[in-house]
Amino acid sequence: MNKKELLQTLKFTLFSISAGVIQIVSFTLLNELLKLKWWPSYLISLILSVLWNFTLNRKFTFQSASNVPVAMLKVFAYYCVFTPLSTLLGNWLVSLGWNDYLVTGINMLINLVTEFLYQKYYVFKDALKK
Repeated sequence: MNKKELLQTLKFTLFSISAGVIQIVSFTLLNELLKLKWWPSYLISLILSVLWNFTLNRKFTFQSASNVPVAMLKVFAYYCVFTPLSTLLGNWLVSLGWNDYLVTGINMLINLVTEFLYQKYYVFKDALKK
């Protein structure tokens, strides 16, 4: 891994941690204060996190100013797969008695790794060539 790739991975990780803070805080507020079930709490907090993460990573990690709507559609396609799978699996695990926060944390880790690879090698691959 060269210096540029290492810096990119570090930036993505740090921005994802900030998005994770947004996700876990909003999840906690929805889950504990509003007493929503796991899946709507997870879904709303995931959406907030995605918006934050996409914006920061597009601008600072991948430094891509080209065709934002196309990049957004590509990320939307990722979440069209990830969101239903993680929501259904997570809801099933919670119904089996798994801890809400453990399930949310597992989903966040899977999201971190798969979204980084997806954005790096698909969404912003042209920005990497520069």
